[in-house]
Amino acid sequence: MKRMLDVKRFLARIHNDEKGGVSLETILIIGAIALPILIFLITVAWPRVKNFFEQGMTDLENGSINAQSQ
Repeated sequence: MKRMLDVKRFLARIHNDEKGGVSLETILIIGAIALPILIFLITVAWPRVKNFFEQGMTDLENGSINAQSQ
């Protein structure tokens, strides 16, 4: 019986403890803001960035070939 009472007290103490609640809420809010931004960057912006750098590499390779042939 005493053990059951100890467990009840322990669970009540954990349930009433609000330490870290603000930190957890802040992390959840930041995650809720960052997740859509990350999804947008991966789906929309990444192909554009990839094409930009691929075009730059192609131009650099062509410039190198032109410089060697002159």
